[in-house]
Amino acid sequence: SLFDEWRAEIVKESKATHRPQLLLSAAVYFSSTFFLAATPRTYPIASINKNLDWINAMCYDYHGAWEPTITGSNSALFDPKSNISTSYGLGSWIQAGILRSKLVMGLPLYGRTWTLKDPSVHGVGAPAVGVGPEGDGGSGILLYYEVEEFNKKNNATVGFDVATASTYSFAGTAWVGYDDGRSTAARVGYAQALRIRGYFFWALSFDLDWKISRTGT
Repeated sequence: SLFDEWRAEIVKESKATHRPQLLLSAAVYFSSTFFLAATPRTYPIASINKNLDWINAMCYDYHGAWEPTITGSNSALFDPKSNISTSYGLGSWIQAGILRSKLVMGLPLYGRTWTLKDPSVHGVGAPAVGVGPEGDGGSGILLYYEVEEFNKKNNATVGFDVATASTYSFAGTAWVGYDDGRSTAARVGYAQALRIRGYFFWALSFDLDWKISRTGT
């Protein structure tokens, strides 16, 4: 009902000013259904297709400080163990009937950190004992430019998890999962294969010398 009201006002304003209609978009959950909620809820797909110009699916924050005992991918493209992944989320929107021309994939320009329980066990899904390094993003978060600084300062080892198409780095017990050029390119390629409208970054100011932004382009 709210989408209907907004669109009606946009049409009204356009006619009154003789200008093009304003754009109406929404930031939405990565999946078309809040399947992790105690009471699952779904988005009004028909109303979105009718009234919105596009939706921004927030394909990130899949794992973080609320899971202190195991490392995880912030924006797993795939997840062989659960439906918490970008491939599942985008697929659920398409299966629910969203127009591909109105679906935009979100990409994070920040990483999630943990403290490893054992530095010799360091992949995605490794045992942890809590959050790791903290940056400008808050507890357990390093913005992308801070990840680059962390890697350089600590001579961190950088790894790539094929199962989730995710990048991570670690130095001693400090661990961070994030997206670099390789994992970003994989996600952009996936979005192109789905023929959706495009992608967005949260947020451009977190980049380092436009490194990831240029990779996306």
